[in-house]
Amino acid sequence: MSDWVSATNKTACPPGSAMELVVAERVVALFNVDGEFFALDGVCPHQGGPLGKGELSGCLVTCPWHGWQFDVRTGQSQLTASVKHPTFEVRIEGEDVMIRVPSASDEE
Repeated sequence: MSDWVSATNKTACPPGSAMELVVAERVVALFNVDGEFFALDGVCPHQGGPLGKGELSGCLVTCPWHGWQFDVRTGQSQLTASVKHPTFEVRIEGEDVMIRVPSASDEE
């Protein structure tokens, strides 16, 4: 079963920015694209770089380690069509950014 977790206050991640969070023992990259929030697994599938510390340009994040790029809305790699990085659902409740994190049993 997935659980919604309050991850941060929405003012902590202003439009055009990214941040790295630990939510329910998982590294999550949170992005604010023009006031809309998106979340990806925070660990780049290439060599484990921190996507939440990457540069956000529009809807694309660039991993700071080796330049892999992902669309933060879908997780789709911009370099390799066969790579789609895991995304997490995000919703806003008042000032809280809530992220739905799957439990280990959901992923089996």
